[in-house]
Amino acid sequence: MRGRVILAAATFTLLAAGTVAPAEQDEALWALLRGGGQVVMIRHAATEPGVGDPPGFRLDECATQRNLSSAGREEARRLGAAFRAREVPIHRVLSSRWCRCLETARLAFGTVEPWPPLDSFFDDRSREPNQTAAVRSLIAQHSGDGNLILVTHQVNITAVTGLHASPGEIIVIGPTGNGTFRIAGRLIPGAPSY
Repeated sequence: MRGRVILAAATFTLLAAGTVAPAEQDEALWALLRGGGQVVMIRHAATEPGVGDPPGFRLDECATQRNLSSAGREEARRLGAAFRAREVPIHRVLSSRWCRCLETARLAFGTVEPWPPLDSFFDDRSREPNQTAAVRSLIAQHSGDGNLILVTHQVNITAVTGLHASPGEIIVIGPTGNGTFRIAGRLIPGAPSY
């Protein structure tokens, strides 16, 4: 445990200082993830064109939603392959109940648990404060040897981190142990390390 804390602190210091090249930053993030204990927020992979979902969509019927494109499905598979190739330990995979998030998680990691606080609030911003508070609390409390994976939507990631994530983008978050967390870095789809 102490070694993981030292690795995380050293990695975060290098990334925050901006003293390493992008490829080295990516590898430092992968090393941090191999050490476990991080939270990984992932925006669902690429979808068919559009914004939001069609009127009258239903969570229990994927055909009524905007879903992953064939490129998005391949992107999700590459995401999972990158985690496996680097032997990144996974503690748990949680996802929004939207089909594009569930499919991203299943293709990448195999198993997934739907968790409503990760659901999109794009069409109903009144849900944002409670959902964001639940996600922030879960992130801040995460500990253990594995990494917690959260597959969700751009609006949710922005609410939690302040960052605008691209489809399939990975945001690595490190719980600090005192009920807060810090952003360790980002891994962008299409980068050599992804």
